[in-house]
Formats: sequence, C-alpha cells, structure tokens
Amino acid sequence: MAYVLLAVIGVCSGIIGALVGLGGGAILVPAALFISSSTGMLTDLTPQKVVGLSVVMMIATGLSSTLSYMKSKTVDYKSGLIFFIGSAPGTILGAYVNKGINLPSFNLYFGILLIVLAAILLFRDYMKPVQWFVQHGKKRIFVDEVDGKSYEYGYPLWFAVSLTFLIGFASGLFGIGGGSMIVPAMIILFLFPPHVAIATSMFMVFLSSIINSASHIYLGHVPRLYVLPVVPGAYIGAKIGAALNKKIDSKMLVVLLRIILLLLGIHSIYEGIVGN
Repeated sequence: MAYVLLAVIGVCSGIIGALVGLGGGAILVPAALFISSSTGMLTDLTPQKVVGLSVVMMIATGLSSTLSYMKSKTVDYKSGLIFFIGSAPGTILGAYVNKGINLPSFNLYFGILLIVLAAILLFRDYMKPVQWFVQHGKKRIFVDEVDGKSYEYGYPLWFAVSLTFLIGFASGLFGIGGGSMIVPAMIILFLFPPHVAIATSMFMVFLSSIINSASHIYLGHVPRLYVLPVVPGAYIGAKIGAALNKKIDSKMLVVLLRIILLLLGIHSIYEGIVGN
C-alpha cells in the first residue's frame, strides 16, 4: 500500500510540478512526511531521506516536462543554463546543511518559505512591474502562442547567478527543485511571460537535480526502494502537466501557483509547531 501511495504522490507531483513550474518537490516532500508521521507507513523516512527522494524524482519530472516544452518552443535555453551555473554550487552546499535539520524544524522553515513565495505572488497583481532588471540586463523578446502577446524580459547576469545560487541552496536544503522560487523571480523581477518562466524553470530543475541528486546519494540520503514507484509516476505526471500547461491561460497559472504554495505552507508550519 505504501508503494501505491508513493506512486500516486509521484503522479500528482509530476502533474502539478510541470503545470506551474514547481518541479514537484513542493508536493512530494510535505505529502511523504505527512504519510510517515500520520499513517504508520514509511516510518523510516527522515527529512533527509524525503529530500533525497524528492531530488531524484525531479530528474524525471524535469526531463519529462522539458521534452514536452521543447515541442512548444517555450524553453529559453540560454537563460536556463545561466541559472543552472548559479544554482549548481548552491544545491551542493544545501545538501550538506540538510544533514543537521530535525523534522519539526524542517517543517517550520519549509512552511515559512512557501508562505513567503505565496505572498509574493499574491501581491504581484498590486505591484508595479520592476523594470530595473530588464533595463540593466540583456533584453529578450518572446511572442506567446497561447495569447498572441509579445513580451520583453531580461536580467543582469551577475544578479541572476547570485539569485540562483541562493535558490540552489534552498533546493538542496528542502528538496523542492528551485522551481517554486525561480518562477516568481522570473515573473516579477525579470518580467518573463509565465509560460516561458515555467518551461525554462523545468529545464533548470532538470539540470540542477542531477547535481542535487549526486550530492544526496553521496551523503546516503536517497531511499532507493522508494525511488522505484515515485520516478515512473512523476515522469508520467509531468507529461500530463506539461500538456495541460499549453491549454491554460497564463493568469490562471499564476493563480494556481499562488493557491498551492499557500495551502502547503500553512500545513507545513502547523506540522512544525505541533511537532515541537
């Protein structure tokens, strides 16, 4: 039964992760910890092993969704590689710091992170566009095939690398792939159109998850038997999520991302407080 649940979680993580650019870790991590603490199943899953499982899953999620987004030509490969250069060393550092975190603290900090991200997206509609990063960086143009609009976006190279290093650190620490952090930054600061932000995020998630997984495997954080049901489920789910992404309006994607992060953050903080 535990393996069936993990497979289902993998599918759901893949769908939601590819749909809104989360990478899936923000779904799998709290779901797996909830099952471990509340059902009597998967009791050997520590925060470290859940993070290890999550980052391995995100290789499948990132690869599956990236292949789908390549067909719709919404992946900005150059930006994805630049973001990866910044995030890769951050994920290694985050994986090592992860070793010393207990379950209540992990839930609390993880929940706070998700609430902050949800709040940023919540107030995005009431904020004036931040033009500084586009004006002081390399500008790019994208025409969205979904709504037919032309978008100008961009970023200074030094800032993008610095920001993605911090995002990579959080990714290695919490196992959420970085998508849930880089997507809001790409949309709010760099003015990426949401479809391009999500597709490019999944490309970066795929690349950084390879480095992230290697770090956690080296540290002994990956429960290999649990990988078997999760990875195929996540791969299939990511295919479904990427297909749905092409049919949903950009504004709807931002609303969906906002709701998911808020609910998961509230639940995680609650678990962290109760656990203490």
